Amino acid sequence: MKKIKLISLVTLLGVGLTSCEKYLDVNFDPSFPQVSQGFALLPPMLGQMARAEAFDGRFTGQYCQYWLATAAGNAWDRHGYVAGSDNGGEMWRSHYWSIGKNVDLVIEDAVAKQQWDYVGVAKALRTWGWQSTTDANGEMILKQAWEPNRYVFEYDSQEDVYKEVVRLGTEAIADLSRTDGGVSVASLSRGDLVYKGDRTKWIKFVNAILARNANHISNKKTYNPDAVIKFVDASFSSNADNFYIPQAGTNTADANFWGPLRNNMNSFRQSSYLVSLFNGTLFPNAIDPRMAAMLTASDDKVYRGVNVNLGDANNVAGRTNRVANFWGQSQPTATTPATGKSIFDNGTAHPLITYWEMQFVKAEAAFIKGDKAMAFDAYNKGINAHLDWVFSLMSSTDAAGRAAFTTERAAYLKSSAVAQTSAALTLSDIMTQKYISMFVHGHMESWVDMRRYKYSPDIFKGFTAPTGSTLFPDNGGKLAYRLRPRYNSEYVWNRAALDKIGALNADYHTKEIWFMQP
Repeated sequence: MKKIKLISLVTLLGVGLTSCEKYLDVNFDPSFPQVSQGFALLPPMLGQMARAEAFDGRFTGQYCQYWLATAAGNAWDRHGYVAGSDNGGEMWRSHYWSIGKNVDLVIEDAVAKQQWDYVGVAKALRTWGWQSTTDANGEMILKQAWEPNRYVFEYDSQEDVYKEVVRLGTEAIADLSRTDGGVSVASLSRGDLVYKGDRTKWIKFVNAILARNANHISNKKTYNPDAVIKFVDASFSSNADNFYIPQAGTNTADANFWGPLRNNMNSFRQSSYLVSLFNGTLFPNAIDPRMAAMLTASDDKVYRGVNVNLGDANNVAGRTNRVANFWGQSQPTATTPATGKSIFDNGTAHPLITYWEMQFVKAEAAFIKGDKAMAFDAYNKGINAHLDWVFSLMSSTDAAGRAAFTTERAAYLKSSAVAQTSAALTLSDIMTQKYISMFVHGHMESWVDMRRYKYSPDIFKGFTAPTGSTLFPDNGGKLAYRLRPRYNSEYVWNRAALDKIGALNADYHTKEIWFMQP
């Protein structure tokens, strides 16, 4: 009887599948292709890159003290995490799922059409995904990634992932360098919202990723500053090459993550440490022109921030010393404003990797190499490029603000905040100015830097990491050095593999990551 029932069930399933195929055939529209095409897939994949960095950046930004929570005792302020939550898992989700297999679909479609530019762009996106995700999480699923019919995925070392970045990035550059077959600016520009089909800029982008890859291992004997400098020189030549992901800013679906429409930053405020870098506290008599452009003063006209684990005790309506929000409100309300300011506006493009970052990377590598003249030149280019960008975000109708910025800029560049000669230049000068320039968009790269130098105040001027009871209870007195793998895929479905790398331990997020080790 059971055998008869089983045969009947299989027969019914077969009939059902045949019926579905016929149903699909009836509704097939030859003018609407059912095969995914690169130009259609690429825009949402680019959007996911900004989303991934920004979502996780809210929390790594707390580790770096760009911003902190308005309420006291926040887990991320204390270098902790939220158990049973996907918070801190967006890069992972994006790499394996949101962008994930879409890369292969783009490549499959492009190879058939000999569109090597699309192949190169797809590989560039995956190269960025490997680099950015491993920098956050450490060990990853590499060799078995996207393997069908598998339910347990084994982890590979970060060293292997770093090698894959170089391998795949090199392939991407080779594909992007081809001009044969179906390579076409007009074709690529259909899906390329960033560079409008300009393959030379995509090649620069990949070289920027490779520069990060080579520089992040600065603590190792294999570190090669000349290789870093070579990659930087092959990357961005100016701010015109920056990798900006455009944001329309018309609704919550197409607005900048940091803007008021998305309302993602309502429970965060600028940190006291960040303010101290801008307002002359750490650099006497040096008022940073970026302070007024990017931050907001309280009602009493004083720029202030919140401290680790304490929140804003004055976060009460009407108090003049209440810490302002990022959208220009000195008295934040439950209803967000229609517009924001600077990078916190709805339509501001998301900078993924920039010219100024590359110049600071070059400055650090040259300094370690011992070429202080080169380091000083790159250091100044980095500072000025970021100042140029911040100025470009100021409203063209704000004549007074733009004039003040220009005046303050001239004074700032001659102040104690900026090294005046190559002989006086220190590594702390380079890394502190890089930290300032990476505010908001570059939180992930800043967290890499902080971990490489173990949050040292000797490198990041005036930085104070949480200690003792201020730290999250699970940490055992240690700081955070990695994000935990994504909860809803790994801790729910892949626990056996997690156990092998120690990721089931409560303090796994404090385990030092490979790139920072000697």
